[in-house]
Amino acid sequence: MAVTTSVAPSASGVRGTMPALLALGLASFLAVTTEMLPVGLLPALGEAFGTSESRTGALVTVYAAMVAIFSVPLTVATRRVARKPLIVTTVSAYLVSNVMIALAPTFAVVAGGRVVGGLAHALFFSVCIGYVPKVVESGSVGRGLAIVAGGSTAGFVLGVPLSTTLGSLIGWRGAFLTLAVVAAAVVVLVARHLPAVAGAIGVRPARAPGTRGDLATVVTANMLTFVGQYTLYTYVSVILVTAGAAQGWIGPLLLVCGVCGLFGLLLTGRSIDRRQRTVVLTVIALLVAAMVGVGMSMPWLAVVVVAVAVWCGVFGGVPAMFQTAAVRTMADAPEIAGAWINSTANIGIAVGALIGGGVLSTSAGLPAVAGVGAALAATGFVVVLVGTRAFPRA
Repeated sequence: MAVTTSVAPSASGVRGTMPALLALGLASFLAVTTEMLPVGLLPALGEAFGTSESRTGALVTVYAAMVAIFSVPLTVATRRVARKPLIVTTVSAYLVSNVMIALAPTFAVVAGGRVVGGLAHALFFSVCIGYVPKVVESGSVGRGLAIVAGGSTAGFVLGVPLSTTLGSLIGWRGAFLTLAVVAAAVVVLVARHLPAVAGAIGVRPARAPGTRGDLATVVTANMLTFVGQYTLYTYVSVILVTAGAAQGWIGPLLLVCGVCGLFGLLLTGRSIDRRQRTVVLTVIALLVAAMVGVGMSMPWLAVVVVAVAVWCGVFGGVPAMFQTAAVRTMADAPEIAGAWINSTANIGIAVGALIGGGVLSTSAGLPAVAGVGAALAATGFVVVLVGTRAFPRA
């Protein structure tokens, strides 16, 4: 792609840029759903290729590892490339990734498809987060980011259950193929509705009130929270099956949990501007408590379902609150802040999946996985607690 010499469009309010923001939100939903789809289909994928649950869970780790390693380098390397073609390219790569997996004859090809998706994901969110301040006026950037972040949160809480339900109806290959069709539609929407934005990022804002230390605090808390979350969440379908849920019910149950996550996002979004520190500490504390509750509720199915619903509800606001906190530090260009959030979140996902798989392979079982995940998420709470400047009261 050629380097652009055009200037950024005139910024306007949320209403004037709503088509672009919704297109980015849908692309974010696609990105997270592509990343998380194997979580709900681990049993089916393992059965299809004769692999263990822990090895199939490595599909999450491979994807996350690509993001963790390449987010910042790719963001810096493409800093002068026009933003719109870059977004279109990354979304197109999600399409390729899902087609590869849908048609994969072997588990190795599935892993290859995950590598392609992971590389796209490594660049997508940093560019996506950086797009908003360039098209929305400064007084509306927070609302614009919330709309876009809502797409990623919806992917976390709804993408997995919807695609899992689809997988139970038409098979796991059909689920990935359907997601590929969605990706094609999103490519069209992004190409049509995003305004052209120049590259040349990477300069710190002239009036940055924060420091790089504040950004480091935010991304560290983000990483630790995600490590704890995905130590357990990678195996959420295994939890429900072990508690006695039929395979056909996994998707609908996760869908109910996803709706709870949207409520969590709504509550977090309404309060984060006024009480940032209180909201972040409360959400992480509730997340830790909910994970402990999941472990203690085994093996009673009804209690497990309630505990998982509460847990997913609490997590609904987590991605958006850390993205917002990172951008507000103003320690670097928004794209770089987004790249660090993207990278550390996926380090958390990769490490969490490995830790959860390791604990699951022992005789300790799922309650121990929940306990370990809760303990790890609690370290994120400690970082926020001591990071008073990175996480101010308002």
